[in-house]
Amino acid sequence: MTNITQPALSSGTFRIGGDLEVNRLGYGTMQLTGPGVWGPPKDHDEAIRVLRRAVELGVNFFDTAESYGPYVAEELLKEALHPYADDVVIATKSGLTRTAPNVWPPLGRPEFLRQGAEMSLRRLGLERIDLFQLHRIDPKVPLEDQVGELKALQDEGKIRHIGLSEVTIDEVKEAQKIAEIVTVQNLYNLQTRDAEDLLDWSEEQGIGFIPWFPLATGGLTGDDSPLTDIAARKGATPAQIALAWLLKRSPVMLPIPGTSSVAHLEDNMQGAVIELTDEEFAELSALRS
Repeated sequence: MTNITQPALSSGTFRIGGDLEVNRLGYGTMQLTGPGVWGPPKDHDEAIRVLRRAVELGVNFFDTAESYGPYVAEELLKEALHPYADDVVIATKSGLTRTAPNVWPPLGRPEFLRQGAEMSLRRLGLERIDLFQLHRIDPKVPLEDQVGELKALQDEGKIRHIGLSEVTIDEVKEAQKIAEIVTVQNLYNLQTRDAEDLLDWSEEQGIGFIPWFPLATGGLTGDDSPLTDIAARKGATPAQIALAWLLKRSPVMLPIPGTSSVAHLEDNMQGAVIELTDEEFAELSALRS
């Protein structure tokens, strides 16, 4: 495994919406917040170092949300990286409220989504949000009202592209009748592949697929990881193998492993330089639980 100074550059690139080119191995900010994704980080200075180090390692795609903290992750991004480099792409989300740690009620009323976009613009210090995602479809609000409001914000120049999170193929197709959907973000990792059909369909459509919990929140990285053997053979860590598998799985895959530690960040990013053979990929794929 070659240790390069900007490993994320080895992950390949993808053009979100056909015009926003990002390095495929990105960074997700959820773990920068306090326990239960609530409140400030345990170590504020380390959180800032993580974000700045990510850029140094070649990351130019950052995923966040107003609900992370709430608001904390967006504020940290601005503090660490503003003014942003020209190639940095920030994706954020609205559509979930926060009432307590680990509590995430959906709220898709148009006025709430609009407020979310307006406040995210302010917190992030942006004039336009590159990728604005509906964090969850609210079953109590018509889909056309939710996606329609995002389309209105897009028409006003406040957001550039629209994405959805935790959706089915049919839901994306319905949303596409209202606005162009350029990314989907669903739970997906080596062990949990319920979104396999959505991934394959997204690849056919040229839609970016952002897997959340790409490392199964540590479930694939511990001492008892099912990836331990192959990681040892490759001179890598289980986390690096899990990310290498995701990157090989599909050219539209945009993994966003998150961490609050610079050391873990540096370890994760080396997953982009690992080249799995077809045989190794098949061996890993067979580990599905």
